Amino acid sequence: MTTDSCASSLIIGGAASSPRAPLPTLPPLALYIHIPWCVRKCPYCDFNSHTASPVLPEQEYVDALLADLDQDLHAVYGRELTSIFFGGGTPSLFSAEALGRLLKGVEQRIPFAADIEITLEANPGTFEQEKFVAYRKLGINRLSIGIQSFQQEKLEALGRIHNGDEAVRAAGMARQAGFDNFNLDLMHGLPDQSLDDALSDLRQAIALKPTHISWYQLTLEPNTVFWNQPPVLPEDDTLWDIQEAGQALLAEHGYAQYEVSAYAQAGRPARHNLNYWSFGDFIGIGAGAHGKLSHPDGRIVRTWKTRLPKDYLNPAKSFQAGEKSLSNDEMPFEFLMNALRLTAGVESRLYPERTGLSLDTLAEGRREAEQSGLLQVEPSRLAATERGQLFLNDLLQQFLN
Repeated sequence: MTTDSCASSLIIGGAASSPRAPLPTLPPLALYIHIPWCVRKCPYCDFNSHTASPVLPEQEYVDALLADLDQDLHAVYGRELTSIFFGGGTPSLFSAEALGRLLKGVEQRIPFAADIEITLEANPGTFEQEKFVAYRKLGINRLSIGIQSFQQEKLEALGRIHNGDEAVRAAGMARQAGFDNFNLDLMHGLPDQSLDDALSDLRQAIALKPTHISWYQLTLEPNTVFWNQPPVLPEDDTLWDIQEAGQALLAEHGYAQYEVSAYAQAGRPARHNLNYWSFGDFIGIGAGAHGKLSHPDGRIVRTWKTRLPKDYLNPAKSFQAGEKSLSNDEMPFEFLMNALRLTAGVESRLYPERTGLSLDTLAEGRREAEQSGLLQVEPSRLAATERGQLFLNDLLQQFLN
């Protein structure tokens, strides 16, 4: 850490003795449900996912999820759910019957907002496509389909089990099943990928007319096969060319970038993820799920659940593996780590509303970030400049204690 950032941290750290006001209004509440099984673990994946057995313990896992949720109900405080997100793993490995029982159980415990967004992550394989109609009938109204690439060579390098034709058909099947809102996940910076390769993938995705595209660069994460056996990735100049040309192509076709790696048609950003990035609350249930919950007295608590499915399903073990109450001096970084991912940032008033702290606790770090050209000089907003978006880690260092 540099001397300058240390000086900033000392002043921000002084917020620890500043009073944190009770929260007059709690943030919106969402629910994240983690289903940890996949047909096969991808070599780049660092999520909590595990190779599925031939028969999944659907009934036992749904029972455990609802019991897990029961233990978090004390933090609902009369709120309704604005969104639900099924992540994994591969949630679409579960039957519609199992997911229907789960959704019914959730709604019996927490009311759903009239316009609730319910997203299910799905793979484009034929097996999953056959379930799309049944999922839509359950009230699931948004799919997020993990395409990653349409090119067979790249799919094989990534360890994906679908092919390009299945990826194309999946988008059509989603629309035929009644999903007028769906995301395609696409990666770039793949092994030996050229600029033309990357743009070809992006053009194919755009041609399928999803409402949302998550387009992000492959990174090598610890505890993955790729970390231990790194593939040959494009050089930095090629990565930069891909990023610039891809963003221009997405904008040309009406996909506005609203977050570091998220692009959406007008009015179609992912509301569940917007809640994350605006420091909203979310209950996390399932093996390895994380949550963030605010309390009227001003406490903000992060929770995490038992990671291994066998332990999560063991009645003798606790669902919750740990929790941490955020201190005042951690709050600036925690809030901005999320809010500054949004290209437009957030209104400044959201910081005291969601943290219970005065904007003064950001003053020194904010001034240094503005002088560095990383943060916009705009009193009513907290937003990174274009340069700040490129060097987000450097920007956040100004607020790290």
